[in-house]
Amino acid sequence: MDITERLSFFAALYKVHEQPEVGMWLLYLTITALSVLVYKLGFAKKLPLGKSIIIYIFLILGSTMLTFLGIFLPVAEGLVVAALILIIYKIRLWQSKKTRTEAN
Repeated sequence: MDITERLSFFAALYKVHEQPEVGMWLLYLTITALSVLVYKLGFAKKLPLGKSIIIYIFLILGSTMLTFLGIFLPVAEGLVVAALILIIYKIRLWQSKKTRTEAN
């Protein structure tokens, strides 16, 4: 069995099997950026600076573990889908608030 057949989309895109160091860093940065985006779109609240820093530190540490899983499992792809769903939700929420204020 060829290992390239089992790689996830982003792992294959970044050629983790050919350039493991660069590919893993790119996969890590992708997963971290998508995790931050999903957090900001879906779960972030106004917090003091110290608490926000702690949350982002744990988010970055969690992304490290997700990167190793993301080689063969669709972790980054799932984060892309979650981000798209949350973006659509935010746009619809913004549109409904806009129509409510125009109706008043």
